[in-house]
Amino acid sequence: MKILITGGAGFIGSAIVRLAIADGHSVVNVDALTYAACMDNVALVADAPGYAFEHADIRDAAAMAAILRQHQPDAIMHLAAESHVDRSIDGPAAFIETNVTGTYVLLEAARSYWAEAGKPDTFRFHHISTDEVFGSLGETGFFTEDSPYQPNSPYSASKAGSDHLVRAWHETYGLPVVLTNCSNNYGPYQFPEKLIPVVILNALAGKPIPIYGAGDNIRDWLHVEDHAEALLLVLEQGKLGRSYNIGGENEMTNLDLVKMLCAILDRLKPGKTPYADLITFVTDRPGHDRRYAIDPARIRDELNWRPSYTPETGLEQTVQWYLDNGAWLSALQDRSGVGVRLGVAG
Repeated sequence: MKILITGGAGFIGSAIVRLAIADGHSVVNVDALTYAACMDNVALVADAPGYAFEHADIRDAAAMAAILRQHQPDAIMHLAAESHVDRSIDGPAAFIETNVTGTYVLLEAARSYWAEAGKPDTFRFHHISTDEVFGSLGETGFFTEDSPYQPNSPYSASKAGSDHLVRAWHETYGLPVVLTNCSNNYGPYQFPEKLIPVVILNALAGKPIPIYGAGDNIRDWLHVEDHAEALLLVLEQGKLGRSYNIGGENEMTNLDLVKMLCAILDRLKPGKTPYADLITFVTDRPGHDRRYAIDPARIRDELNWRPSYTPETGLEQTVQWYLDNGAWLSALQDRSGVGVRLGVAG
């Protein structure tokens, strides 16, 4: 296929770009190159046959229409989004503009393109979202595709809005869509504002490792390479109008995760003292969801997919990648929000 991927210079988007090219697909990478994007993320495939890059904003209707006309993709994978909860607390407007308005503009461009092509049955619009739209779980239970939407942050609310738009464009206009909602991603190339790269960078620099509240918030951790594999599978084999929850089947508290990262660092790059000594508890995030956990039965039973990484193998690979890619990290150190606590305005 020829796949147009929005946000393809970001963390998850670039993982899909790299995998899609490796699997023999053609890729049109559309990215506005905002603060979290990095062209080094796709440097491995930049000269590959079938790869093209378009510097454009999904909110620009004329640009989206022109890119679709020019490249004639068989499918769209929509990942371009503002995604950091802490940033959404400080500045929600950008999240509404990109995640809601941007998705609307892209949907309309896709609908026109699809209609002009004669509404081919083979076209797909794959919208990639998050489990955070479902809100917070208690001590038991799991998110399923039928869980009610209960977003608790400006970020998750904006993603919930985009999910609803995609569903509506399918039901109202017949646009052939599939949707996915994933758990917390980690792995190589993650911008250093999220928990795992922050822990690694602060530990190596001898700085305090911040943990919100008591560190007892629980997340289901999904390796980005597993996620990319699942996303391409849903694009190729998912049922139209259907959503699929993608989880890592790796629940753990933030504190346990950080301790595991510190232990890995102690083995791979020992410091003068154990890295866990740097753990510091800080004021909790406003509206911090207690627990996320996904029931992946639908994607497992319908598409025969399960994650391949365990926490042990995935975290070790991730830490080693950051240790081996100091130049990539150094290039991002001066970008907005790196090394700064955000999300305290609430």
